[in-house]
Amino acid sequence: SNHWLRAWLGLKMNPLSILPLIMKSHHPRATEATTKYFLAQAAAATMILFATTTNAWKTGQGAMTHTAPIASSFITFAVMKKLGLAPTHLWYPKLLQGTTLHTALLISTWKKIAPLALLYMAHPHLNPHLLLQQGLLSTLIGGWAGFNQTQTRKFMAFSFIAHMGWAIIALNLSPNLTTLTMITYIIMTTTLFTSLATTTTKTISDMGTAWPISPAMLTTTMLTLMSLGGLPPLTGFMPKLLILKDLTTTNLIALGMMTLAMSLPSLFFYIRLA
Repeated sequence: SNHWLRAWLGLKMNPLSILPLIMKSHHPRATEATTKYFLAQAAAATMILFATTTNAWKTGQGAMTHTAPIASSFITFAVMKKLGLAPTHLWYPKLLQGTTLHTALLISTWKKIAPLALLYMAHPHLNPHLLLQQGLLSTLIGGWAGFNQTQTRKFMAFSFIAHMGWAIIALNLSPNLTTLTMITYIIMTTTLFTSLATTTTKTISDMGTAWPISPAMLTTTMLTLMSLGGLPPLTGFMPKLLILKDLTTTNLIALGMMTLAMSLPSLFFYIRLA
């Protein structure tokens, strides 16, 4: 939709379908995760509605092509909160920890398409400097916060935050590059979650005992982890290389160097896991 009110309605309905799946295990942790997910999504939707009202007051219109600067900032933060990106990311790792691996896969992939599509459509009318700052911050937090994680679902949550940081940075350069980054991430994440579910791996220490269960799956897991880290010549290296190339072409060399430096911790713990 090219109207903020219709976009708000779509984003408001998007989380409702996943709530029964999160709480189907009837575990206290699942109930807590459901509550956190609902509150985070409701807060983000409320912020978008407030921004839509502010924009209509400032410009007299609700179309995306006529977005006031203050409404633009609110909408950017709201979409980042819906995606679970820094600095509004604290609810996301705890959510994945309270769900099953299959539900965590749906939340990490399918449920991110709607807010990302809105960001894709609206980015020409949003503040590019704010997007770059949040992308850089997400890359930093996603990389460093994954160091001390022992649970695979929390680890995958911070992996998503780091990868989305790259995607948000690429959005200012080339939307098609963001699409490529997300398609690559979704394929690798689906493969990794499937492997973890097959070998019933819930903690990092479980990986050490997974070889007798399924050697082929553990090998796939190792290759996917290194690909997620961006280790050449694996698939995950290609989007990052193209993003760095575009940053260099547009004279954003300093930003490219900072993004690359902040991704080194991610590569380290991916290799450590593999």
